[in-house]
Amino acid sequence: MDVTTTLETGYGAWSPLVWLAAFAVTMVIALLIRSTGESRYKKDSNQTKPFISGNEAPQDAYHIRAGNLYWGYLEALKGYYQKLVPLHTGIMTDYVLWMFGVVAIMLLIGLSI
Repeated sequence: MDVTTTLETGYGAWSPLVWLAAFAVTMVIALLIRSTGESRYKKDSNQTKPFISGNEAPQDAYHIRAGNLYWGYLEALKGYYQKLVPLHTGIMTDYVLWMFGVVAIMLLIGLSI
């Protein structure tokens, strides 16, 4: 089979050359975006240390609780989290029920348009 031909399937047609060209264009765009990055990065310097709000990282930096690391973020959204946390029961069937409810609302909105 010739690579340049279009492959006919039961569900449509696709050309390997089109996919290769699309991949090549995508890679060129990705490399162009990457080339605009910071060129002064030094691998074995303070730039590779975790930033913890300007504080020195403890020896065991992998055990920093998210509540401590993201304190400002959580404090800014306290009103939202105070309403959301009571809804978090940890029971899987509750989450499935929420999912079905949201999907039903989305369907009603989508069908009414």
